[in-house]
Amino acid sequence: MDFEERMKAKAKSIQKRLVLVEGAERQTIRAARIIMDERLASSVTLLGIESEIQKNASREGVDLSDISIVYPEISRHLNKYAEEYYELRKLRGMTMSQAKIEIAAPLRWGAMMVHLGEADAVVGGEENNSTDVLFAGLHIIGTEPDIRTASSCIVVQSQETSWGVDGVFIFSDCSVVSNPLADQLADIAQSAAQSCRDFLGVEPVAALLSYSTKGQKGNHQDVEKVRSALSIVKEKDPTLVIDGELQVDAALVPWITDIKAPNSPVKGRVNTFVFPNMDSGNIGYKLVRNFGNARTFGPYLQGFAKPISYIPRGASVITIVTTCAATLSRAK
Repeated sequence: MDFEERMKAKAKSIQKRLVLVEGAERQTIRAARIIMDERLASSVTLLGIESEIQKNASREGVDLSDISIVYPEISRHLNKYAEEYYELRKLRGMTMSQAKIEIAAPLRWGAMMVHLGEADAVVGGEENNSTDVLFAGLHIIGTEPDIRTASSCIVVQSQETSWGVDGVFIFSDCSVVSNPLADQLADIAQSAAQSCRDFLGVEPVAALLSYSTKGQKGNHQDVEKVRSALSIVKEKDPTLVIDGELQVDAALVPWITDIKAPNSPVKGRVNTFVFPNMDSGNIGYKLVRNFGNARTFGPYLQGFAKPISYIPRGASVITIVTTCAATLSRAK
């Protein structure tokens, strides 16, 4: 079963509630219909002006009879949501009147639905950039209790099934934190490990990557950052199988692990790669995709207390459906 099929099967089995932020966007409307038809969610809510959503659905030939539509500005929940948003942001200078205006933005509204338990997962991005989605997630949903840094991961599906989990890996972080400090890198590693559990269905074997393996390249500050991150992760989660600093070949190829890091617990069995910065992560997954003929999925946000994801602008209907299924699969 490939990644898309696995995510759809999991989403279908748990039947959670989805809210789609850009409800009038045509690709999103078509994706919502597929999600309901394939029973990937128990319910789908589209946010936006109902007349616009209905008009675009009609143009696409999509029946919305079993899909909810909410226009935040006229919703009966507006005051309740505004009050909760004010409580979350008042120490940052938020006023009640400002909260009522800001929470009516569909992205914040969708995040609030998840925060209040009135939806289980929120997805946006067709008309909001990734920064907007991140801020809504951080300001309203928040991060996991022991995680301070939100980040992302890419799921990489290689044709070489003897590596990773039948050829599938987690690459992190490739699109959010440009140059993490040691404590942020430790958060990214913990979040990537959880993404491995959620998306790949196995316990993670993680590597903190570097251009150095176990001090072979000296004590440069970039290497020290990776070593410090490893110490932090081990202290926070002693049960996690993780090692660093490791060059990618030492993490991936068992006989090279034996030579360069003979005492490493990963033993060339890594399924979760944690890159030292966003540059290397982004370059890494695109090299594998373009030269290694691997399929890539995501990026998917990680580290949040409840599921939230963004999709790139111009994403295909299939990409939107897969992103929604993956996000729903993380709902508790």
